[in-house]
Amino acid sequence: MERFFKKLVSPLVGTQEAESSHKRKRLDSNSNFEVPPDPGLRPPISNYDPNDHDFVRRQYLQAGPRQPMLQDFPQTLFGDKQRRFNKAWYSQYPYWLEYSIQKDAAYCLCCYLFKPENREGGGDAFTSTGFKNWKNKKSLDEHVGGLNSAHNLAMKKCQDLMKQNQHIQTVLERESKRSKNAYRLRLTATVDCIRWLLRQGLAFRGHDESKKSLNRGNFLELLQFLADHNAQIEGVVLENAPGKMMLIAPPIQKDIIKAAAIETTNKIMEELGDDLFSVLVDESRDVSCKEQMAVLLRYVSKQGSIVERFLAVVHVKETTSISLKESLEELFCRHKLSFSRLRGQGYDGASNMRGEFNGLKALILNENSSAYYVHCFAHQLQLVLVAVAEKHKRIATLFEDLSTAQNTVGVSCKRRDKLREKRAAEVQEALGNDELSTGTGLNQEIGLARPVETRWSSHYKSLTNLTILFGSIMAVLDDIMENAEDSRQGAKASRLLDSLTTFEFAFSCIFMKNVLGITHELSQALQKKRARDFKCCSIGWSN
Repeated sequence: MERFFKKLVSPLVGTQEAESSHKRKRLDSNSNFEVPPDPGLRPPISNYDPNDHDFVRRQYLQAGPRQPMLQDFPQTLFGDKQRRFNKAWYSQYPYWLEYSIQKDAAYCLCCYLFKPENREGGGDAFTSTGFKNWKNKKSLDEHVGGLNSAHNLAMKKCQDLMKQNQHIQTVLERESKRSKNAYRLRLTATVDCIRWLLRQGLAFRGHDESKKSLNRGNFLELLQFLADHNAQIEGVVLENAPGKMMLIAPPIQKDIIKAAAIETTNKIMEELGDDLFSVLVDESRDVSCKEQMAVLLRYVSKQGSIVERFLAVVHVKETTSISLKESLEELFCRHKLSFSRLRGQGYDGASNMRGEFNGLKALILNENSSAYYVHCFAHQLQLVLVAVAEKHKRIATLFEDLSTAQNTVGVSCKRRDKLREKRAAEVQEALGNDELSTGTGLNQEIGLARPVETRWSSHYKSLTNLTILFGSIMAVLDDIMENAEDSRQGAKASRLLDSLTTFEFAFSCIFMKNVLGITHELSQALQKKRARDFKCCSIGWSN
C-alpha cells in the first residue's frame, strides 16, 4: 500500500518541483536584467531564485519608483463624484509611491521588494492588487504608519541594501587598511579605463584574452599600459591582484558601463529640468539585425543655447506607428517625461513616421497638438533631387557612366596607382607652367568619390573630382585598352572611353555640376547647427 501511494504521488511531486524550478530559474549573469516599465505587470519577488533576490531588488531601486507624469489620469466614479490619482502625491511620497498606467492603481516599491509575512500597512493593496481608493488619501499615510510599521521596516531594508558598507564593505572591513586602499585603487583604474573607452566609442573585448595572447583587447591592453606607466597601480591590478578581485570580468565591466549610462542620463534630465523639449527619432538597426529606435532630446539649455542629447536606443519588435508610440511612452515614463511638455517632433520621411492619419506624428499630435512636426529640410531637398534625376534619362545615363568609370578605374590597386601617377604628372606640369598656385591645403591627392543614394552632396563631389581627373582617367582607360590581358576588359574600356568623350556626357556633367553646386551650398546651410551660421550661409548662397 505504501509503495502504491509513493508511485501515485511521485509524478505530482516531480511536476510541482519542475514548475517551481521553472518559475525560479536563475538569472543569466551575462544578460541585462530589465525592470518592467509598469508596476502592475511585474512578477512577485518570490518568483525569482532566492540567490537573485538582492540583485533584482538593487535593479528596481536603481531604476527608482515608476512615476509617470500623465497629462490626464483616468477618472473613477466614487458616489456622485469623479476622482483620480493626484500626481502631487509623488512629491509627498517620492521614494516609494508608484503608479500603474495599465491597472490605474498605486503601488509601494519598498513593500513590493521586502513584503513581510504579516500583512500590516495595507495588506496586498500596495504590493499586488494595487491601491485605487482615490477619495481616501489618508490611506497613504496609514500605509506609512509608525516608526516600526511594516512599510518603514521595508524602507529601512531598502536603504541598507543600497549602502555599500552593508554588503561589499562588510567583507573589506575584515581586511587591513592596505587591502582597502588597494581595492579602491584597483577599482579606480578599472573605472578610468572604462570611461576612456566609452568616451572614444571603442570595443572592450578581444578575440583572445588569455595571458599568452599578443593582443588581449582594448580594455586589458589599456589597463596594462596604465600599470606600466604607474608603479602604484602596477602593484594592485591584473596578475598582482587577488584572483577573485581583479575587477576585469565582463559582468563587472557591464555593471560599471550601466552605472555610467545612468549617471549620464541623470545629468541630461537634470539639465532639462521641467523645461519644454522636442524629440528626434530614427531607425538604428544593429549588426545583429535587431530593429532599434534611437531617441534624442532637443531643448534650450540654461545658458540659452540649443542642445541635442542622445537619450537611449530602444529595441522595438516591429516598426508600426503604434509600437513606436508605446516604446516612446515607456521611455518617457522611465525618465519621468510627459508628452504635455513636448513641443516638437522630427523624423525621416517614412510613412509610419509622418503618416497623416496613422503615423507616429499623428498619434502624438492627437495627444498634444503643440508637438509640431518638422521634416528635415536638407532631407526634403535631397528627395526632390532624387525624384527629378530619376525621371530624366540623360541624367540617369550620366551617373550610370560615372559609376562604370569608378568600377573600371578603381577596380584594382594597380589601376589606382596609375591614376595617381598620371594626376601627379599633370599637377607637376601645371605648377611648372604657373597654371596652379601652391599653398597649404591646395593640390591635395583626390580620387573618384563614389556617390551615395541618400546623400546627393556626394554626387557633387563625384562630378567635381571627375572634371579634375578627366585627363588622367582618359590616360588610364587608353592604357587599359592597349595593354589589357583580357579582350573583354579592353572592349569595356573602349566603350567607356567613347561614352565619356561624347558631347552629351560633357554637357550633362558640367550642367549637373553647376546645379548640384548650388544645391550643395544650400544643403550645407540647412544642416548648420546654429541659426547664426545658417543665416550667414543662406545670405552667401543667395548672393
